[in-house]
Amino acid sequence: MSEELETKRIKREILVRLIKAFISDNYAENVRLIPYEMRPKGCEVPFRCCVYKERAILRSRTIAGLGFAMEDDDEKTLLSDFAKKALTRKHPEPEPLTVLQNACKGCPSAKVFVTELCQNCVAKPCMKACRFGAISNDGHRSVIDSEKCKKCGLCMAACPYKAIVKTVVPCEEACPVGAIAKGEDGLAHIDNDKCISCGKCVSACPFGATHAKSQVIDILKNIKEGKEVIALIAPALIGHMPCKPEQIQEAFRKIGFSAVYEVAQGADITAKTEAKDFQERLESGAPFMTTSCCAGYNELVKKHLPEIKPFVSDAKTPLYYTAEIVKKEHPKAVTVFISPCFAKRREVLDNPNVNYLLNFEELGAIFVAMGIEIDTCEEKEFDYKSSKEAREFALTGGVARSVQAAWKGEEGAVKPVVINGLDKAAIRNLKLWAKMGKCPDGNLVEVMCCPGGCIAGNACLGSLKDAFKKITDYGNKGQSLETERKEKND
Repeated sequence: MSEELETKRIKREILVRLIKAFISDNYAENVRLIPYEMRPKGCEVPFRCCVYKERAILRSRTIAGLGFAMEDDDEKTLLSDFAKKALTRKHPEPEPLTVLQNACKGCPSAKVFVTELCQNCVAKPCMKACRFGAISNDGHRSVIDSEKCKKCGLCMAACPYKAIVKTVVPCEEACPVGAIAKGEDGLAHIDNDKCISCGKCVSACPFGATHAKSQVIDILKNIKEGKEVIALIAPALIGHMPCKPEQIQEAFRKIGFSAVYEVAQGADITAKTEAKDFQERLESGAPFMTTSCCAGYNELVKKHLPEIKPFVSDAKTPLYYTAEIVKKEHPKAVTVFISPCFAKRREVLDNPNVNYLLNFEELGAIFVAMGIEIDTCEEKEFDYKSSKEAREFALTGGVARSVQAAWKGEEGAVKPVVINGLDKAAIRNLKLWAKMGKCPDGNLVEVMCCPGGCIAGNACLGSLKDAFKKITDYGNKGQSLETERKEKND
């Protein structure tokens, strides 16, 4: 098993144990015992130097699973006390991500260097390629001055032997906005003023040192207290549940949820609102418009790309509209968004109509801990019949297709451009288009933080291929927005 899969497995095991502890008769004590039960006395130590180091890291993971930041841990507080404290919490902590300092490897800084494969060739293409005078020759091979090197990679591309390589710090390399870096202690730290909560650092770290703060205990506590707790499920969930879409409502009711709403209901509103917004903008001479439903992108605009804000649609996200509907119909309900990614945590924290977020990994852990066989649940269709496009919002290109389907303007006027994953190159393009005041390749820019769309969110469970098929199969059962529009026009 790969390191990435192993870190996910450990995280899920802790979540399952936390949930089992919560539904047990001795919650706080069973939480305290998690590190000891996972690494008992005399066990083989699989990853760290000793069983005590392993337990310390498992303790940190459990604290994050309880919803607390490791940066504030004094190392003296018992896990059982953290467990009790989680029950008294009124609201989730403000920042979605935390770093487990004792799990962080403290990776060496990124650098470009010459390996032994260097042949000391006569042409010296690496020296000619470097614009900063960082490469010299010691008579045996090329040498890079790290003080002058800008890590641009031109020397790497120029070397015919591929003898020049670049080492990276995985979390820093993955972050598109430079929000995570080593502090004076040599360990990773998150700058929350820069962080867009995309979770790329969580997926990238091979030691699992970056971690989302879970809200699972808060949600289960509200259910246990007998409150009306309603699940708002993201369209991507259909692709990652090992059951029929019609079995999902009963599966959630077995957990204790009072009702289940498809966020695809709000996606239909978003699609129609964006199509209207787009038409009005084009008629007023706007060169292009970007979509506005990706939480990671919205945070990027707010914190790093204010210059593109005038080009972002004013339409709200599908979650926003669905939560409005739920709160009107159930004003006293506790609402929980079921999310494929970490980025939505920030949106949930900022939306008074949504109380908590439960991601797919955490949902899966609940089903396992409670012994719920979801593929045997009773079938029941959702009351609201969402459109084909709304059900496919979770796929790359799905939002742009929904706007096209809802479009009432001139045929062929919509020219979509899809940004399939927010990385540094994509951000450079967005900056350039904002500066130029136009998008060279089209006029409707769909921005998805995760390559593949929401079905590839960093808290998803299954394969992208399987999720895509399930989503498209489900989408094909719904009526197209285009068909609905044409029927109304007739």
